[in-house]
Amino acid sequence: MGKKRVMVPAQEVDLSIVKYEPEAIQAPHLTGFLFKFFVSIIEAPVIGSLLISYLKKKNKFIEMLRNTEIPEAPMFKPEFPPQEPEHGVVTLHEDGKPEDRVESALKCLPDYDLPGSWNGNQDPPFKYWKIRDYAYAYRSGLATPSIVAERIIPIIEDFSSKKPPQPLLISFDAEEVRKQAAASTKRFEEGKPLSILDGIFMAIKDDIDCLPHPSKSGSTWMHQVRSVKKDAVCVSRLRSCGVILLGKANMHEFGMGTTGNNPNFGTARNPHAPERYTGGSSSGPAAIVASGLSSAALGTDGGGSVRIPSSLCGVVGFKTTYGRTDMEGSLCDAGTVEIIGPIASTVEDVMLVYAAILGSSLANRNSLQPSAPCLPILSARDSLNALESLRIGKYTTWFNDVNSTDISDQCEDILGLLCKAHGCRMVEIVIPELQEMRNAHLVSIGSEMLCSVNPDCEDGKAARMTYDTRTSLALFRSFTASDYVAAQCLSFLHIHFRRRIMYHHMAIFKNVDVIVTPTTGMTAPVIPPSALQHGETDMQVTGDLMRFVIAANLLGLPAISVPVGFDKQGLPIGLQLIGRPWGEASLLRVASAIEELCVKSKKRPVSFYDVLKTN
Repeated sequence: MGKKRVMVPAQEVDLSIVKYEPEAIQAPHLTGFLFKFFVSIIEAPVIGSLLISYLKKKNKFIEMLRNTEIPEAPMFKPEFPPQEPEHGVVTLHEDGKPEDRVESALKCLPDYDLPGSWNGNQDPPFKYWKIRDYAYAYRSGLATPSIVAERIIPIIEDFSSKKPPQPLLISFDAEEVRKQAAASTKRFEEGKPLSILDGIFMAIKDDIDCLPHPSKSGSTWMHQVRSVKKDAVCVSRLRSCGVILLGKANMHEFGMGTTGNNPNFGTARNPHAPERYTGGSSSGPAAIVASGLSSAALGTDGGGSVRIPSSLCGVVGFKTTYGRTDMEGSLCDAGTVEIIGPIASTVEDVMLVYAAILGSSLANRNSLQPSAPCLPILSARDSLNALESLRIGKYTTWFNDVNSTDISDQCEDILGLLCKAHGCRMVEIVIPELQEMRNAHLVSIGSEMLCSVNPDCEDGKAARMTYDTRTSLALFRSFTASDYVAAQCLSFLHIHFRRRIMYHHMAIFKNVDVIVTPTTGMTAPVIPPSALQHGETDMQVTGDLMRFVIAANLLGLPAISVPVGFDKQGLPIGLQLIGRPWGEASLLRVASAIEELCVKSKKRPVSFYDVLKTN
């Protein structure tokens, strides 16, 4: 038994002596035959557990979790302290119709400017078509949902037929899409669109139920043990607004990876660099939005799975406060770190989709007592006043812990422009116990994932999983009950660690309004050709991609990734904003201001399809 490390109460931590320790993950990077051989070893009864124990010891898991004594009481689910109301916002009604909330969101946006590209005046800065552009085209007779559908369908089919396959969607029914598009076209012909989202094409991540498609969660067998009988709550809300649901988007199997690699169906490629990963696990949703084929998509985020691919693909990814959206109908509806969130090309489109899908489950409404959902009024003077008083928290040594200074420099430059343009103020902060938080999150999400698939593993399905999923499960199985309890001490959502880390963050939010970081510590990694057939394990890449995202999951905080430029290789860089509990409106306001500063830096992806207006 190692020597016990006794932690002082969180309120007694001396921040003046806290030193940032860069993450150093010690694990092999393996692909191909060596990877298969490694998995066979770690799954072996005796030698496997010894190898896992060795790796855990090398990475100080035992020392940090099992041999740490934490004074804080356990916290199983988020317990957010009361928050100050947000200013310059519109309050939305959770129990109202989704289409009414979308209409309220529409009124929060600045006046709509007719795109110059309709007149053949597309200026050099690249711009994605927004949801309001589609709505204008449909209402003006410049296009119909059916016309757009016929442009999208062959492109989607072509991605799946490539050698090797690169599917954006792994469940797709062209006739079902045509049927939805025809119904939407008819509504426009009759002058009765359901909302601004009517006729808007959206993809749904494969772990969220969407009739008539199966939910495979990126696997080859989940649909055989779990049938889909109705839409997930979030999907049902989109459907009531007239959204055309394209199908189930590709993902890392069971969400147990950060790259988006999927040997089962083929790996989606980054639209900015097809030889590189999209990021995961919501790989298909981010790629299909970045390629222009879908105005928005729904993903799930338990460890950055919406924000990571959004950052790597140059789009906007929004993680709400835990419990803000109803998780019923998703494969991760019983967890304590996961949410369903929108991915879109612009902040305003994220706002419109968020307005449609929000609404806590009755259980979470009773236990979490969420503040009323709000949206920022972006067209009002109040919004500018809110930005002038904005205090931005930045932990510089953490912020700069990136693979390339291109990332930190670009994020720093944009924050400088934000402060100069709107009078915001940067505040240096210190966040203690970051490594403890990372480990607590890993134990928490790993234990929850293992719990969800373990019955099927015991029925013999484990052999049908990908090798990287099996590697993750071998690690998760090594976590003992004491590891899990220790992790919860560090994490607010589970038991002890959560309460402690929550205390540190709530103390920070007394002095700042948002915390800023790069979204990821690296830009899109190259896909090793040897990883396409059997996958790969590269824990250093995982650590680099997850470095800044896990606080929002462990603590249930809202966060958003906004594209802010590119590195020297032309790969997208994302800036992350983390907010107070239930503070989605404030995050969206700041994200919109940042987006406005980055308009001229937009770049057309290598794989982009203009499905609204072909020139």
